[in-house]
Amino acid sequence: MKQSCLLLLFISFFLTTSACSNGNCQVMLEPCSAATDCAAGLYCGNCPQLGKSQPFCIRGQANIPTAIINGLPFNKYTWLVTHNAFSIVDAPLLTGPQRITFYNQEDSVTNQLRNGVRGLMLDMYDFENDIWLCHSFRGQCYNITAFQPAINTLREVEAFLSSNPTEIVTIIIEDYVHTPKGLTKLFTDAGLDKYWFPVSKMPKKGEDWPTVTDMARDNHRLLVFTSDSSKEATEGIAYQWRYMVENEPGDPGVKQGSCSNRKESKPLPSKAASLFLQNYFPTIPVQAEACKENSAPLTDMVATCYKAAGNTMPNFLAVNFYMRSDGGGVFDALDRMNGQTLCGCVSVTACQARAPFGTCRNYEVRNSTSPTNPTRSFSGNVQLTASASHIYLKIYVHLH
Repeated sequence: MKQSCLLLLFISFFLTTSACSNGNCQVMLEPCSAATDCAAGLYCGNCPQLGKSQPFCIRGQANIPTAIINGLPFNKYTWLVTHNAFSIVDAPLLTGPQRITFYNQEDSVTNQLRNGVRGLMLDMYDFENDIWLCHSFRGQCYNITAFQPAINTLREVEAFLSSNPTEIVTIIIEDYVHTPKGLTKLFTDAGLDKYWFPVSKMPKKGEDWPTVTDMARDNHRLLVFTSDSSKEATEGIAYQWRYMVENEPGDPGVKQGSCSNRKESKPLPSKAASLFLQNYFPTIPVQAEACKENSAPLTDMVATCYKAAGNTMPNFLAVNFYMRSDGGGVFDALDRMNGQTLCGCVSVTACQARAPFGTCRNYEVRNSTSPTNPTRSFSGNVQLTASASHIYLKIYVHLH
């Protein structure tokens, strides 16, 4: 791709931030020339697809809802999910001179988790006498569609869970693995078996899940679901549609005014499953369009799917290119979803711990971008590509 068609966004996280040291930080939507102009949790970018070519501060990080309202059942929260979390732009080529497939994300799984992603959609295949992550077709992995051995990504998840003992991660597997006990061995070899939420303890009839506090206490902090129904009996891996309802993925999932269940799922209003996954990504991912898709149309589709599910808020919101938007994007949508469910407020940042439902603090959209309880920060980088000039930026963020 030509250099003039690249936007390289290098995101750097530091143990202490020196951004806006003069105290004149720009908040979300205010103009900027570099990431150091923007407040914590923001980066300096644009969205030409919405006529916004001049750079402004855009949100790049989630508020973790359990840092604000803790101790509720797992199914009361809404979590950010990355669709094809492994299908990363500029991922190293391990199987040949080129890869011919679609890409859905732009930073490593480690960075995704650090930015507040808590669900990963992973496509797993038998390949090269191992289990690989592939973005492929017809149930087969090929050199041109392969990304990397799945254990590499799972080790990133293990490192995150090990370093963050209260966090919970969900993995949703599109499963093309036929090796007997292949997934069991994979997760054990990655060191994730010690975090496994037992399928025997999962609610089978739409009941509430254990509280997030109990899940952390019991170290049941990894939920794994498979699309292969046989593996619940053979490997103890939960069959996805026994425990969650889900709308149609791809273009039907972004069609305004419509939100129907995918064929494998129970109807969205069903009370027989206590988790709800909302897919929000087009069939053909286009990076340059993501900032438009992850803005007002996303908010509208959340409302549509909420109504379609009988006024039930999705527990998982799955998107492509999760950092791209015209301002608050998926992060603001998650704040609103959690605020409505957890405390009856316009945003989770307006919730007050241990206060009666509906008791809200003052809330201002433009200043709702920084994590509520920033007790830890991380380091990493991500490269994004789009039709824009060649720009290098830094973003300073904190994450609980």
